[in-house]
Amino acid sequence: MMFGLGRWRGLVNKYELLIFDWDGTLVDSIGRIVESILVAAARCDLPRLDEHSIKGIIGLGLPEAIAVLYPDVTDRKLVEAFRRAYADHYLALEAEPSVLYPGVATALQQFREQGHQLAVATGKGRRGLDRVLAGQGWSDFFDVTRCADETASKPDPLMIHEILEHCGVSPERALVIGDSVFDLEMARRAGVDSVAVSYGAQPLDVLLSCSPCMAINCFSELGEWLCSVSNPAEVAANVG
Repeated sequence: MMFGLGRWRGLVNKYELLIFDWDGTLVDSIGRIVESILVAAARCDLPRLDEHSIKGIIGLGLPEAIAVLYPDVTDRKLVEAFRRAYADHYLALEAEPSVLYPGVATALQQFREQGHQLAVATGKGRRGLDRVLAGQGWSDFFDVTRCADETASKPDPLMIHEILEHCGVSPERALVIGDSVFDLEMARRAGVDSVAVSYGAQPLDVLLSCSPCMAINCFSELGEWLCSVSNPAEVAANVG
């Protein structure tokens, strides 16, 4: 369902700033991440893990993800070999960029037109995010983006604090949208509301344990919910 500007005229946005996770929230890339982890593990002669375990770390920075998946792997050369193997395979898959989830492109443009600032907070590295943003033609679309290799990894709230400072927005006027407990816990620690995405990496019952304000089953539901929580603008008749 589309939401034109006419629908929003006379409304005040409750959330001035929308902060999106990337993988599993905006982009359908979860399968490629799982495959790349499995390939890297095989190349490094590490035990093969089940898909559920791998999906449970999506959202973390890669070094943090490796530490959770393989806590006994402490050799830095092996960790670096895993990182390179993962990156090489993922980059090969991304020769054809992962697709946006249905409705994402239209909704983001409408959020921009409706006056929201837009941000990305991701476990990707900077080079990887810049590459996929360029592939979508979005290099200059978001007001600010933060990546795990230039700040603290989720669920540490540092990247949210940095985004809030950049945008000049208070925590109560911001909203985090994500598909992992790391996104929702990061938001909670930053004092920011959150929306859980049920179609990404982690199951809805796990996400609901983090007490998000709302859970959505498809991206188009976000615009409807934002409209429902916005307040009618009241303009004083006797200004001046």
